[in-house]
Amino acid sequence: MQEENKKNNIKTLSMGCRLNALETEKIQKLLTSVIDEAILVNTCAVTAEAERQSGQTIRKLSRENPNAPIFVTGCAATRNPELFYKIPNAIVIPNKDKMNLNAYTEALSTAPCNFITPHIVHFNHHAQQLSKQLIQVQNGCNHKCAYCVTRLLRGPAFSFPYSDILQDAKEAILNGFNEIVLTGVDTASYFRDGKLISDVCKALLHDAPEIRRLRISSMDPASPEIFKLIDLIKADPRMMPHMHLSMQSGSDDILNAMHRRHNSDTVRRISQYAGDKITFSWDIICGFPGETDKNFQETLELAQETCPIKIHAFPFSARPGTEAFSMTNQIDKNTAKKRVKLISSISDVNRLRFMKSNLGQTVSVLVEENNIARTPHDINVKIQGTKISPRTICSVKLNGISGEDYMASPI
Repeated sequence: MQEENKKNNIKTLSMGCRLNALETEKIQKLLTSVIDEAILVNTCAVTAEAERQSGQTIRKLSRENPNAPIFVTGCAATRNPELFYKIPNAIVIPNKDKMNLNAYTEALSTAPCNFITPHIVHFNHHAQQLSKQLIQVQNGCNHKCAYCVTRLLRGPAFSFPYSDILQDAKEAILNGFNEIVLTGVDTASYFRDGKLISDVCKALLHDAPEIRRLRISSMDPASPEIFKLIDLIKADPRMMPHMHLSMQSGSDDILNAMHRRHNSDTVRRISQYAGDKITFSWDIICGFPGETDKNFQETLELAQETCPIKIHAFPFSARPGTEAFSMTNQIDKNTAKKRVKLISSISDVNRLRFMKSNLGQTVSVLVEENNIARTPHDINVKIQGTKISPRTICSVKLNGISGEDYMASPI
């Protein structure tokens, strides 16, 4: 079977979140045991633009590869399967079946197209060789944020057994990964067999001491677990000192309208508790219905006060089926886009200030591709000189700054 698997040609493309990327990797492993040649696309529907791009990408793949089955799964395929049914040689697999091998083989056997001799002609999507291993700890979400379509498409929260997570971590170590990232739709909500997410992290560091770097993906600021994780970061240098918060706004009025469970003071307390050795990045939605200039100014001021070094800002996208879709006082797109630029510029200033404060220091970095590495604070580093293998952890001296990257030399 191993010799047969070498002949398999399963091309993959993951759109959207880190969780999609991890699931795509798992599905590819499933398919190689039974399917000779196919394309797998894991779609995203978090915004209307993401859904549009999913459709556009698959239509192009279909034109270029008319004799190859294209499995289309993920959130866009689940929310709007009709969009993909119309595309020749596209085979839709909804989220509920995406990890079920039988769903793929049965769909392929009943497909109207003839895939007896499948053949991929053109596929120019580079599959990045990950330097860190993503491990899924949970899926789904039980909250009811007014804007979110993801919870509708992935279902209620479900936490995976710690034994499975530990097994995945040990396998990652054996495969040469020095950094592990725990991820999920609502990672902060993890609860299984008496363990919360902070307990999972602490247990992993104990049960798999070979882990050299451990990160947590996006966290809900309302979760008390954040403070426990901060304590763990301060106690164990293997916990990376950077956290991503799913903020969405810095205005209490807008957070309330979104049905978020935190407020601006929550974020202030987190920042103060963390101190200046731990950094943060945010997600921010600009132009949520009813967001006034005053509301947005409150978000800007909170970003200036608490200094997140990265902000992933994007315009509000009204998704059918969510409460926010039919809200009054919708904000025009141009205003939302201007606000994206404004909030992004503040994080640029914060990041540059932080980066300058570390110039001349020696830091440990994880090397990715082409001598690009990541600091513990998740900032890009361009290492000059001898090529270093991906997944290597090494020490570098931070010599300068170029755009958003450090320039460094190996020690």
